[in-house]
Amino acid sequence: MRLARRTLLAGLAMPAMARAAFPDRPIRLVVPFGGGGQTDIVSRVTADALSRALGQPVLADNRPGGAGNTAAEAVARAPADGHTLLVATAGTNSGLNALLYKQLGYDWKADFTPVGHFCSTFNVLLVHNSIPGASFTEVTDWIRANSGRFTFASAGVGANTHLIMEDIGLRLGLEMVHVPYRQSTQAMTDLLSGRIHARCMGLPEGATVRDQPSLRAVALTTPGRRPEWPGVPSVAETIPGFEAGGYFGLSAPARTPPEVIARLNAALNEALADERVRAAYAKVGADVAPANTPAEFSAMARAEGARWSPLIRRLNLVAE
Repeated sequence: MRLARRTLLAGLAMPAMARAAFPDRPIRLVVPFGGGGQTDIVSRVTADALSRALGQPVLADNRPGGAGNTAAEAVARAPADGHTLLVATAGTNSGLNALLYKQLGYDWKADFTPVGHFCSTFNVLLVHNSIPGASFTEVTDWIRANSGRFTFASAGVGANTHLIMEDIGLRLGLEMVHVPYRQSTQAMTDLLSGRIHARCMGLPEGATVRDQPSLRAVALTTPGRRPEWPGVPSVAETIPGFEAGGYFGLSAPARTPPEVIARLNAALNEALADERVRAAYAKVGADVAPANTPAEFSAMARAEGARWSPLIRRLNLVAE
């Protein structure tokens, strides 16, 4: 009887001990793009803050390729114990890549469990001075009057900046020529020289060339104007309600225990309240997300998918 009672008590204690142990080793945060860019910077800031909140190192692991597909596949196949996380984007977790690529090595609906949203990013439209017009409206008037002559660069077919430009074009009745680039440096070189007329890019990347004499900033994709971009209007001043950017969040492999997801979500919300995190995001043009639950993050991610999916289908976009 005593032996049975001890066995029963031990069995009852095991789940509690397992829950208390998480995390019991370093956590790998898989970043879907290469080092040095906006995604990498905000991911590493978040990883450092999570390390402080969880009491274990959270190590950023850059796994670029396939617009995030390489990273997503790696996390989908990882053990569902909370020690491997994905920096989630609209491509990987809103279903956009599922529309753009013929085959994926993961199921974006079934292979992940949402943890939380940590920041959103926005863009600036830079135009080469060979295109006349001092304002966004004047530039779009020129594009409309010179149908098919205006070229713009992006990081690839279906990239966030590509979709933003196509959306603007459809709303304003503009015929523009999309030129996808594999290398950001080459796109920048061609923009500065005037081989390409425009490029929509992240605010921090745009800030590095905003003072170039051959370029001018004509519009932001933010909800309103930004003090760090004085005099630059938002697209919303021409297209009421327009707002476009990207989001970053955390996802874990499907079937990760609910108590582990709850612990990760609590740590993420603790990180979002840290002024050091807020300041670091602000330096790269990212807006901190409000405290949120896994369900709220999931709803936001699906809303992004609902916004951009019809455009991808309408344009019949296919990524290589």
